[in-house]
Amino acid sequence: MTSLIRLLLKYGIASDFSVLAATIIAGVLALLVITLVFVLTDRIISRLINHLASRTSTRLDDLLVKHNVFTGLFRLIPPVLIHLFSEPVLVYYPATVLLVKDFAVLSMIVVVVVVIFSLLDALLEFFSEFSTESRVPVKSFVQVTKSLAVSIALVVVVSKLMGKSPLVFLGGLGAFTAVLLLIFKNSILGFVAGIQLSSNNLVRVGDWIDMPKYEADGEVTDISLVTVSVQNWDKTISTIPAYALISEGFRNWRGMNESGGRRIKRSLNIDMTSIRFCDDAMLVRLEHIQLLREYLDKKTAEIDTYNRRDEIDDRFEVNERRLTNIGIFRAYLSAYLHHHPKVNASMSLIIRYLEPTSNGLPIEILVFSCEKEWAAFEQVQADILDHIIAVLSYFDLRIFQYPGSYAVGKSARNPVQPVQE
Repeated sequence: MTSLIRLLLKYGIASDFSVLAATIIAGVLALLVITLVFVLTDRIISRLINHLASRTSTRLDDLLVKHNVFTGLFRLIPPVLIHLFSEPVLVYYPATVLLVKDFAVLSMIVVVVVVIFSLLDALLEFFSEFSTESRVPVKSFVQVTKSLAVSIALVVVVSKLMGKSPLVFLGGLGAFTAVLLLIFKNSILGFVAGIQLSSNNLVRVGDWIDMPKYEADGEVTDISLVTVSVQNWDKTISTIPAYALISEGFRNWRGMNESGGRRIKRSLNIDMTSIRFCDDAMLVRLEHIQLLREYLDKKTAEIDTYNRRDEIDDRFEVNERRLTNIGIFRAYLSAYLHHHPKVNASMSLIIRYLEPTSNGLPIEILVFSCEKEWAAFEQVQADILDHIIAVLSYFDLRIFQYPGSYAVGKSARNPVQPVQE
């Protein structure tokens, strides 16, 4: 600057104006140097990095290029050079030096925050390609890191504008802690819930969950810092606060998907007036059912042995052990379900009676379908129920159907004859 001022004075420039002119010339030259350096790095080095990234087999460097991480780093060059050139260029204007340096620092802070955001987005996309992402809510951690970066940047910016140290500014935030906690309540609760969900492996992206309070019944599509998005079976989207999954509870169908089958639990009410002992004609007819032959042979021999051994009086059916139509029907259901190709017989298979009610005797089946996909599962369940309902009449059993339509229909077909005087 001294040499430049002397040169201007040599050419007859006034001494007062020569300082201003030298500062303007030095500033223009500094801007030209900054522009030249930025253009060279942005066009030459950036292209070189992009070329090298495209030739490597690593996926991460491609994502860094895609999200402009390297381009963002190059944008740090202008504010850094402005900060370096400000003092020698504006040596005769010390008050302006502080303003330019503050401007350069603020620009660097903005660029750094943008670079951090780009880097986090690249890492999020990178980890989302792995199965571990479904178990760990990476998006929540990315959002927390972004929030911290913005918070720190704001503290530094405000401290610069106030002309005080960031530590002094942070020390004065104690009085606003309650307000900050209130403002960031959902973020804090969501972050804590995200840690609990991931550490305990409670929910992942792709899980089918059920939470009636929020009308959520579908697949988890996204786990963010504050909310969990669920695409319901009817393609609607339900948004649930992340902390609600911890505080209120939910049902996760992942265990069913990872198991060997999906549970079928259905019951039919049997009209108790249709339950009776089997006579010889019924037993002869039922012996033609292949699934019952082994059972009937074994059970008939067992009952005959018992009755002969105890010298039962067979004139009355109530004295001896006899097969019942509902007992044989229960044995048939067990054999039918064990042989069904879509039933996982290695899992629980239970056929039981529930407590009799005024609507009849409920008989319940508990089995597991090999088909777990919803539509296929419903088809298997419907086929089983179709068969059970259709075969009931073969055992002389009836389903109770309120208000007794069977009895009403029977009366209509066989009206009561009037009594003859």
